[in-house]
Amino acid sequence: MLVSKVRKTLSKLYVQVLIGIIAGILLGHFYPDIGSQLKPLGDLFIKLIRMLLAPIIFASVVVGIARMNDLHEAGRVGVKAVLYFEVASTIALLVGMVVVNVFKPGVGMNVDPSHIDGSAISTYTTAAKQHGLLDFFMSIVPNSIVGAFANGEILPIIFFSLLLAISLARLGPRTAPFV
Repeated sequence: MLVSKVRKTLSKLYVQVLIGIIAGILLGHFYPDIGSQLKPLGDLFIKLIRMLLAPIIFASVVVGIARMNDLHEAGRVGVKAVLYFEVASTIALLVGMVVVNVFKPGVGMNVDPSHIDGSAISTYTTAAKQHGLLDFFMSIVPNSIVGAFANGEILPIIFFSLLLAISLARLGPRTAPFV
């Protein structure tokens, strides 16, 4: 009975993730050399996640909207999703601010800002300076959907997914096999 409950608990994904996080923390703390040797596995995992992210988002958006018979309902769901995103982001920001102000990470590290190499982030900062509102809206529409998928550009993928899903929903039952 107890073994059955333990197996059932260990079969849940969130439990496995928590065990993995705890194992990673312990390994990094007690055996940092082994932890650094396992870095390629972590990099591989991140690449696998990035590889699957675009197709999962594409399929979720297309199927979710195309299966709705009423596009007004899809709009209401979209508005609720945006509101949820905004509320969750605000809460995450507030939690982050509280954690930073209470625990003060980085205090006592004795890092001299004048010795930090800024070239590592220069490509991002120059791109951000040259990216205006019009550039942002123009970047939503991809030159090629294949290119957007290949480069992992999520916003153009979502835009294309919305257009395809609305088109499929408007075409009605004829697209059911595709959806």
